[in-house]
Amino acid sequence: TMNKPHAVLFEAMGDQVLAFEHLGEFRPQALSNTVWAYATANVPHPKLFEKVAYHIDESDSLVRFDPQAIANIVWAIATAGVHHSKLFEKMANHIVESDSLDRFNPQNLSNTVWAYATA
Repeated sequence: TMNKPHAVLFEAMGDQVLAFEHLGEFRPQALSNTVWAYATANVPHPKLFEKVAYHIDESDSLVRFDPQAIANIVWAIATAGVHHSKLFEKMANHIVESDSLDRFNPQNLSNTVWAYATA
């Protein structure tokens, strides 16, 4: 159960991420850890999820996103109930086109397929 100080911290941290003009300074793991934390803690911050999803969707390439980052991001966005079809399409295309499924461990696979079934 979240108590008041944690809720205030999550709100402040999310707002700080939103204050960045561009999320290019965030490595893929930092992006995935951030949205995973909000989804896991069940803390809504729709603008944060939208900004991360938009940033990833607008990225030229997802080469730097390893299977765990991909799985965590799509899982977190699906868990949070954020609808961002462009992000899910871009991630799916990247996974298939890069022929990287052999790098996904069982947890990455199950989290990713669950996210696509839920989103």
